[in-house]
Formats: sequence, C-alpha cells, structure tokens
Amino acid sequence: MKDGRVKKSAQNMVMGFIYQAVTLILSFVSRTVFIQVLGREYLGLNGIFSDVLTLLSMADLGFNTAMAYSFYKPLAERDERQLISLVDFYKKIYNVIALVVLILGLACIPFLDYLVNTEQDIPLLEVYYLFALANVVISYLFVYKTTILTADQKDYMIVKIRMLFSVLKVVLQMVLLWITKNYVLYLAIGVIAQFIINFIASQRTEKEFPFLRKKELIQKVNKEVTNGIIANMKSVFIYKMSTTLFTATDNILISVIVGTAMVGVYSNYLMVSSKLLLLEQIVFSALTASIGNLIVKETQAKRLEIFNAMQSASFIFCGVISSVFCLMANDFVKVWLGESFALSTVTVLAITLNTYLACVLQPLWTFRDAAGLYIKTKYIMLTGAVLNIVLSIIFGHLWGITGIIFASAVARLSTYFWYEPKLLFKEYLGSKVSGYYGSLIKNLCLVALSVYGLSFVSKEFVATNWGTLIIKGVIIGGICGVIFMLAYCRTEGFRIIWRKAKAVLLRKG
Repeated sequence: MKDGRVKKSAQNMVMGFIYQAVTLILSFVSRTVFIQVLGREYLGLNGIFSDVLTLLSMADLGFNTAMAYSFYKPLAERDERQLISLVDFYKKIYNVIALVVLILGLACIPFLDYLVNTEQDIPLLEVYYLFALANVVISYLFVYKTTILTADQKDYMIVKIRMLFSVLKVVLQMVLLWITKNYVLYLAIGVIAQFIINFIASQRTEKEFPFLRKKELIQKVNKEVTNGIIANMKSVFIYKMSTTLFTATDNILISVIVGTAMVGVYSNYLMVSSKLLLLEQIVFSALTASIGNLIVKETQAKRLEIFNAMQSASFIFCGVISSVFCLMANDFVKVWLGESFALSTVTVLAITLNTYLACVLQPLWTFRDAAGLYIKTKYIMLTGAVLNIVLSIIFGHLWGITGIIFASAVARLSTYFWYEPKLLFKEYLGSKVSGYYGSLIKNLCLVALSVYGLSFVSKEFVATNWGTLIIKGVIIGGICGVIFMLAYCRTEGFRIIWRKAKAVLLRKG
C-alpha cells in the first residue's frame, strides 16, 4: 500500500512538473504576444475579469476539496455504489453552482465601469466580460467526475489531457491574435478549449471507473452522510472564501485606486512568482491524498516525522524561490518587456514577502486539507480576509500598489500564519509548536541574509539580454541552492527524504 502511494505521488509530481514546464514557456510567449498586440491596459483588463469572476466563483468554494475528502473512504473500500451515488449527488450541486455563478456574473455587468479604471474607454467591454464569464461557468461541467481521480491519486491522467489541449489552445490564440488582433476571437478559443478539456477529462474518468456509467447503482445518499458532507462544505466554503478574498481583491483594489494598467504590470510579477511557487505546490499537492491515508492509519509520531520531512524540503524551496525572485524579478521583466514594465525595489520586496509566506506554509496546508483542519480554522481566515481588505484600502491610498501588497502580508502574519500551526500540532501531531515557530524564524532570517548578501553580487552583474540573464540566474540560483542545502542537509527531516529517495532509486535500479 505504501509503495502504491509513493508510486502514484511520484507519477503526479512528474506529470505536474512536465505540465508546468510546458505552460511556463507558453505563458511567457503568449503574454509577450498579448502585450505587443493589445497593450498593458488589456492585460490589466484580463486580470480584473479574472479576479471578479474568482470572487463570483465563491459559490463553489470548498465543494471541490470537500468532495475529494468524501471520496477517500469509499475509494479505500472500493464501494462502487457509494462512489457513483456521491458523484450523482455532486452533479446536482454543481449544476446549481453553475446557474448561480451565471446569474451573479450577469448582475455585475452594470458595475464594470466602476472597476475598470483606464485613461481611455475600452470598446466592447461587456462582450469581453461575457466571454470570460462563460469560461468560468463551463469550468463547472464534469468536474464532479474528475475529482474522483484526484482523490484516488491519479491526477496525472487529467494533467496529460490539460497539457495537450492547453498547448493547442495557446498556440492557436497567439497565432490568431497576431494575425487578426481580435480580442473576442482570443477569448472564444479559450471558452471552446475549456469545454473540450472538461469533456475529454470526464470521458477518461469513466474509462478508469467504468461503474460510473451504471446508473442503476445510483441510490440516494443517506442523510447522515449528506449532513456530514454539507457541514464539511460549509466549513470549507468559509475557509476558501477567506483565502479568495486574500488573493482576488488585490487586483480589483489596484485597478480602482491606482489604475487598471498597473494591474497588468503587477500581473507579470505575480505570474513569475506563481510559476516559481508551483514547483513546490506540485510536490505537496501530489501528496495530499497520501497524507489523508497517513492521518487515518498512522500514529502521531509518524505524522510528525513526515511533516518534519516535508517542512525541511519546504525550507529549501522557500529559500531558493524567494531569494531568486527578489534578486532577479526586475532583471527578468526589464529584459523580457522593457524598463517601463519594472516595479520599484520596495514593491518587489512586498511581493517577495507574500511569496515567502505562501511558500513556507505548503506542508501545513497539505496536512490541513488532508485532515479537514479547515473546519476549525475557518473563522481566523475570515478575520484575516476582512483585515486584508481594510488594510489594503488604507495602505493603498497612502502608498499605492506597494501598500496594497504589504497589507496582504500584514493580514496573513496577524492571523492564520501563527494560528494554523498551533492547531495542527495540537490536534494531529501531538507535539509543541514552539520548535516549528523557531524554525520559521531561522529560515526567514537566512532568506533575508541571503538576499542582502547576494544583492551586492546582483548589482555588479547587470543583465542586459537573455544570455546574460540566464548566466546571472544560474549563478544566483546555484549559490542560493548551495546555501539552503548546506543549511538543511543535516536536519532529521532532510535525512528522511534522502533515505526514501535512495530506496525508490534502488528499487528502480
């Protein structure tokens, strides 16, 4: 069973890395074409629509996570009747969600002019928005089926489908945008591709689980189970809603307070940051189902051992990702898009702090999702989300975009950053949390010292083209990698990872 978990997690990680490597290249190329053809205001418009629709999509927040959580037990028991009944139950829920999002989305049309702050009017604004809305509504089709693959640690099957059609979609969008300069056509291709991806992924799920076609197996899910699912969903909804308010309101506030064009400039940095974070997120998201199994079957001592191993890996990821981003982000944007798209050093520091906080908590979030810890942390997240909005408005008027970004970091540090670890260690790991807090402080100090020390090297080596940028990136990344590997290679967590890696390699050999 343990070997099976390791194998599935490894497959998910490998496919995840391949998928993200492909989409990373496509993202930069397509964004370059987009900016050259349509300009930064349309790029900002994309960001605004994305965040508005993410907020509207709060109607479904938590259902996907709760759905995967409810599949764990029947999957372990191979209870086909219960699985197909749950899938049918979720199908009805998602149909309602799609309708609610559509209605809410249409109701927002009269307010678009208040959210979009540009120097000149953008024609067909409502049409663009409707295409973006259609893309979101379509995303709910068939998701109730594909989540069962995620819960069964077979997400790599869906990733293959997404990768193939994402490549075709982006290539087609770029070519037609370059030839026609038609934004509507660009959006229409996205909507069609989303539908095709969902449909084929659904068919792949039915092939993997043929009993999903046996409608005669469907029975009404008993009240005790549905009550448990609904209670779980309510908790996840509040938690995920709060998380969304943290992430999806910044662009809206930047657009209203600073200007929509600045959303486009900021989104370039956010894309770089998110792609770097995905390197770590792929690893830990691939482990979520395995951790769920671990929490059910293993002792607190074993859970703590695995958590410490994951945290050691996370500290290395955080050190390299945060340091490289802070030192290289402006160089990259200047070479890629030009000096006019660069942000100030202080703003980059604010983005780096948020990147670090998102990075260092990945192991904790993996355990949280697998254990259902969000049930007990939902209100602290809601408090943080409200605090973020209030501080963003105040800091935004005082310091512009830098203030809005720093506000998110302050809200995180003031709320769930200290509370969630305390609860996890008490409820599931059976250990004092003080050591964890101490390790976080040490890691953050090491990141700060690395950035400060390497900033002198970075200033002396100015990247002026792609060649010098790559050389600088290799040097900075290599030094950061050595620093953080040396800092954590002697920890017990790293030793656990090393032993498991050697065991897997020896079996393959």
